[in-house]
Amino acid sequence: MSRPNSTAARDIAHQLHPYTNAVRHAEIGPIVMDRGEGIYVFDDQGNRYIEGLAGLWSVAVGFGEKRLVEAARKQLDKLPYYHTFAHKSHLPSIELAEKLAEMTPEGLSHVFFTNSGSEANDTVIKLVWYYNNALGRPKKKKFLARTQGYHGVTVAAASLTGLPNNHRDFDLPAIPVRHLTCPHFYRFGNPGETEAQFVERLAAELEAVIQEEGADTIAAFIGEPLMSAGGVIPAPEGYWQKVQEICRRYDILVVADEVITGFGRLGTTFGSEHYGIKPDLMVLSKQITSSYQPLAAIMISDDIFKAVADNSGKIGTFGHGYTATGHPVATAVALENLAIIEERKLVENATAMGKVLQARLAKLASHPLVGEVRGVGLIAGVELVADKATKARFAEHGKVGAYVFARAHHHGLIVRNIMDTLAFCPPLIITESQIEEMAQAFERTLDDAAEWIAAGQPAY
Repeated sequence: MSRPNSTAARDIAHQLHPYTNAVRHAEIGPIVMDRGEGIYVFDDQGNRYIEGLAGLWSVAVGFGEKRLVEAARKQLDKLPYYHTFAHKSHLPSIELAEKLAEMTPEGLSHVFFTNSGSEANDTVIKLVWYYNNALGRPKKKKFLARTQGYHGVTVAAASLTGLPNNHRDFDLPAIPVRHLTCPHFYRFGNPGETEAQFVERLAAELEAVIQEEGADTIAAFIGEPLMSAGGVIPAPEGYWQKVQEICRRYDILVVADEVITGFGRLGTTFGSEHYGIKPDLMVLSKQITSSYQPLAAIMISDDIFKAVADNSGKIGTFGHGYTATGHPVATAVALENLAIIEERKLVENATAMGKVLQARLAKLASHPLVGEVRGVGLIAGVELVADKATKARFAEHGKVGAYVFARAHHHGLIVRNIMDTLAFCPPLIITESQIEEMAQAFERTLDDAAEWIAAGQPAY
């Protein structure tokens, strides 16, 4: 087989890319990234970009961190791989499990490792089913999730996800799940309704669904403390308190999906701290290694662990696991990454720089395209609208966001377009001057978008 000449052509010839229009990709090709340094990445043409989304919401300590490279090298040299099946273990996984048990909220003393957040949420589903069977509750298997929530792309996890393109033509959902109203007051509040009334309405909806389905059939409620991939949607005040109170009353587990909010993103070590969530299960990934290695962790309450462990004794095994569960290189890198976050006080930096980011982006609210600016800590969303007064969306929902995403590259900025919301989630190491640099690049991009719309939205 002959090989295409350019790197981009070789990519087009052989790779199917995630979350990408494959036909469009064949027309325009990839931006091929070559290296990273701090909050910046560089393509193979030498162009520099501010990585305004920290890769995929995940590179806490920035790109090119030599300590993580050395941690991986040392572990590769000593024990490059071993499994954790059948009574085997190794020191990096033991130490990381111990560290996570110390860091996470009280009562989450046990850990199960996977390779990704999607695998972790699939594991949560199986774990909850196994748990309820162990307790003699075979009907208690349904999940409650939210529209616009994101919990992964594997078959079961994607069923929990509440985004149409994760279901469309994949024959999903494939497990019993009910999706509740997205808790986004700007978009889903009724005319004349206060935010407090909105929260009461969502709480009433939750309770009505439980009663309709039967509490004895519902196993768990899963939610991101702050919804991220669905549009960067902070929970309204009092929302999580209402959700938890109702779930506890009906004996429904609470699962906090902290894949994005964990390890400092909101200016607290976990998003559960920010919102006062006391989860039965907590899912962690992304910033656990700054995505230098694939790793995720499920934190398990003592009560759930005991029932699961007892059942494994009864039937002879807990028949679930992955080849790379607790991989020694990944867990070694995670330990060093968490050490850097603590030593360099990156959670505290997220608190301080989060205030700077939110204040700076709030100044964009007067721009003619901006409907809402929202966020907490070092994560934010800027929603673009066709009409600020009515909040009306553009006729072709998502087209303007796609233009802004593409045009931002011209100004040396990478953000994420979620339909017509542009998401920001920079590395936790970002400085005030770098936030200003990022905001100015985005302002120039918004001005370009306004001109593009005025010109009739020509092809780009």
